[in-house]
Amino acid sequence: MTIPGIGPVTAVALQAFAPPTESFRRGRDFSAWLGLVPRQHTTGGKPRLGGISKMGQRDLRRLLISGAMAVVGNAVRYDRNTDPWLAGMLARKPKKLVAVELANKVARRVWH
Repeated sequence: MTIPGIGPVTAVALQAFAPPTESFRRGRDFSAWLGLVPRQHTTGGKPRLGGISKMGQRDLRRLLISGAMAVVGNAVRYDRNTDPWLAGMLARKPKKLVAVELANKVARRVWH
């Protein structure tokens, strides 16, 4: 099974630098360890989400975002066989923001 945006370099880096998946309860915890989840600023019971936290493993985060940028670039350039989720995100949000969200989604899929 191949995951879009994960090439040989990223796969080897994930094996080398990421802790075992058993050390995380769920995929969001792994994604948070990579620094790919939104930062929360909650006040008065109103949750506000900011940019990504950028905490954790910087090199793996960069590799995942680079792979996601390649997937987003191909989806924009060729516009065929695009995942409905990705097409919907590209219609609503900027490309780089979609790439970070896709990297978050890929990290959660890697955790499984």
